[in-house]
Amino acid sequence: MSIVVTGGAGYIGAHVVRLLQLAGQKVVIVDDMSTGSHDRVPADVPLIELDIAAAGATEILAAAFAEHEASAVIHFAARKRVGESVERPTWYYQQNVGGMVNLLAAMEASSVPKLVFSSSAAVYGQPDSGYVAEKTAQEPINPYGQTKLVGEWLARAATTAWGLQYVGLRYFNVAGAGWPELADTVALNLIPMVFEKLCANRAPQIFGTDYPTPDGTCIRDYIHVKDLAEAHLQALAYLDSGRNVFDAFNIGTGNGASVREVIDLVGEVTGLDTTADELPRRPGDPALLVADPALAASELGWTASHDLADMVKSAWEGWPQAPRHTAAH
Repeated sequence: MSIVVTGGAGYIGAHVVRLLQLAGQKVVIVDDMSTGSHDRVPADVPLIELDIAAAGATEILAAAFAEHEASAVIHFAARKRVGESVERPTWYYQQNVGGMVNLLAAMEASSVPKLVFSSSAAVYGQPDSGYVAEKTAQEPINPYGQTKLVGEWLARAATTAWGLQYVGLRYFNVAGAGWPELADTVALNLIPMVFEKLCANRAPQIFGTDYPTPDGTCIRDYIHVKDLAEAHLQALAYLDSGRNVFDAFNIGTGNGASVREVIDLVGEVTGLDTTADELPRRPGDPALLVADPALAASELGWTASHDLADMVKSAWEGWPQAPRHTAAH
């Protein structure tokens, strides 16, 4: 039996693959390698290079599930740029929702019973308080968040239609590295985006300084990637326990940090000048989004153990272009 990880050559997926292997599990990776790296794929893990949203993907996935005796899927493979989703909504639905449709069809055809789905705090949109529990209304304000919510709906429908056992994990902002070689090297998240600018001798950027927050910049809940990866193993154990009453969990710390605070902390860790260029707001960005992680603690037995300083330090240790002599010790 094996666990299939779609997007397993990516930043988060690679951390989950490593933890699964350390736990003695057999793993198979499915990844189109558009943002994944061959360096993250262990030599003893089969890699199926596939765009799961492409025509014919269902048949290829079903054959792979049968060949490798898949017992569960952890599904990461998706597009994730909020701004890009606003500019290209049709493509985002085709990629994220189409890929989910193909995956679920293959799981049903091959009788793969368990799914842990990489969802997002973006499903909440802009809640009134900015602090969200799982029961908070899901009203996404951008196409990326909409596709994640539709993914949850599809998985939930499959639990009724053919007995899928399903958990969706609603990530807040992921950062850091569990191991330097698995660090985030693609500038899609705030901390690597700041690193990229600094290493090119350019100023980091702040999109919007007029939000209704103490310093005018967006506030987010940041979660260490290794903590997040461990939540996936806890979610699998939850499905195995047979007591899966809930199917969606916030994965965050419950603590918020502003964009400006994060950039200032990057300056402290790296020793570099992080004076930022202040730009207009991006479309689709809520002012405040912070998790209530209580349900994950009570049901999954999961809590975060790393703080924001851990995230920035570990991310910098793994950043390929980092001038190491400037790093703080």
